[in-house]
Order: sequence, then C-alpha cells, then structure tokens
Amino acid sequence: MVTLGEADYPPRLRAIDDAPPILLVLGHPAIASGSTLAIVGARNASAAGMKFAERIAHELGQAGIVIVSGLARGIDAAAHRGSLRSGTVAALAGGLDRVYPKEHAPLLAQIQENGAALSEMPMGWEPRARDFPRRNRLVSGLSAGVLVVEAARRSGSLITARLALEQGREVFAVPGSPLDPRTEGTNGLLKQGATLVTSCDDVLSTLTPMLERAIQLPLEEPSPVDPERLEEPAVNERTRVVGLLGPTPVSIDDLVRMADASPAVVRTVLLELELAGRLDRHRGGLVALSE
Repeated sequence: MVTLGEADYPPRLRAIDDAPPILLVLGHPAIASGSTLAIVGARNASAAGMKFAERIAHELGQAGIVIVSGLARGIDAAAHRGSLRSGTVAALAGGLDRVYPKEHAPLLAQIQENGAALSEMPMGWEPRARDFPRRNRLVSGLSAGVLVVEAARRSGSLITARLALEQGREVFAVPGSPLDPRTEGTNGLLKQGATLVTSCDDVLSTLTPMLERAIQLPLEEPSPVDPERLEEPAVNERTRVVGLLGPTPVSIDDLVRMADASPAVVRTVLLELELAGRLDRHRGGLVALSE
C-alpha cells in the first residue's frame, strides 16, 4: 500500500488533479517513477498491430523507457510482453486479485518480476464498465506520453489519449490503413496534431528532451503524511458528511461548508468511503457516492 505522501508514490501520477490517495502495488513500486511511456490500443487488434506494439515496446525498453499499459487484450498485452525484461507497469481496473481478463493472470505474474501492477481499488473489487475509464486516467497519469497503436473511432484508447492531453502529456499515434476501422481513431489523432510514429526513434526524439528537462528541474520532496490532515470524526459528523453525498458530484469545499465540519474530518470520512468502495472521485476535485 502506497499513499499519496510517500516516496514510492509515482510523481507524475501525484501531479494530476484526481490522483488516488492510496495505491495497492504488486512488484516494484519504484519502477513507476522512472522514464515512462504508455502504449495502448485496440483489444481486437490486428496481427500487424500487435507485432508492432510488442517490437516498439521492446526497443523502447532497451532505451531505458518503462512501458505502462492496462493489461487488456490486444495491444496492451503485446506492449507488456515486449517490455517484460526491461520492466513494465500494468494499471488494473479492479482489485489486484481480480485480474481482467482472467487469462492474463500468468502475464501479470511475469510483470511483477521486473515491473509492477497497481490499482486504486480494494482487494476483491470486481471491475465494472465504469472502472475502466478511471483506470485509463492512471495509465496516462503515470506516463510522460501516450502512444496509440490501433484504435477505432470510439474506443477506450481515445479516452486515454484525451486524458493525456488534459494532463499535459504528449500524444503519439501510429498511422494505419484508411480501410481498416481499427485505425480510424489513430488517423484521427494524427489529423489533430498527434506525433506520427513509425519507429522507436520517432518516440525517443520527442520524449527524451522532455524527460531530460524534467530531470533538470528541482525534484519535489514528497510531503510526509501530516497527522493534522486526518481527524477522527464524531458519529454525528460522519453521518452529516455521508448524508450530503449522493450520485451527483460535489466539491469537497462545499461538503466542509454544508457539514459544518473541519476539512480534516471531511477528508477522513471520504477516505473511509473510498476504502470501502463507496466513493467515486471526478475531475476538478469532485466526489460522489458510487452507484
């Protein structure tokens, strides 16, 4: 278990607006703090697409880049396989003991040897459809850039690319045949200004200067966990905070004001709800009860 204020918490993920307060990690947490690139794409990928994803992941791994992906079928799995030796990070939509798809359990075990698997969900959590976009924000948030290999016009990979742009990450895309619906999304990204990729060098020429600039900046020391930020709520305070929550997202500042409670109490109640799987966090620091 790694919390937001600890040294092993990935620094890029810490910087996004809706960073999860707690991550559960299998393997080597520190690897997610290195030079990272996400590779994502279609689940029903073509043989050529999977071959390219595996090859470029291997080449980038040899160049010192840690590959991040979502352990899905198709492009994700190919990217993980290509970077097993150099180290890869898998972000899961469910609990770490609820691998999806189930046939990737052996791949997850291999990933842990030199890399890491992480999730913001508690153990035992079965992934729901709404959990995958949440997982996608972790994939992009962990990475300096996102490479989309194949993606249909409407796909989860394009959600990851959009999240990457919102988080200030670089977006890369591999061109494909205009006759293949699996590449409509990637060709669309290129029209919108994504960096075109046909080789490992296309990624490194853009990514390496970015990473070097980041290394030259003063490293922010992780803030120690401040006991003043959490406070044991009284029974009536807990009841008031929970009673104000519903399926409609609200800001934490509004909860503090309407519950007439301290920020530390509200944070504690929200953390309790999140650990119980009853809280959803939304962009802009908004929270809501899980449906």
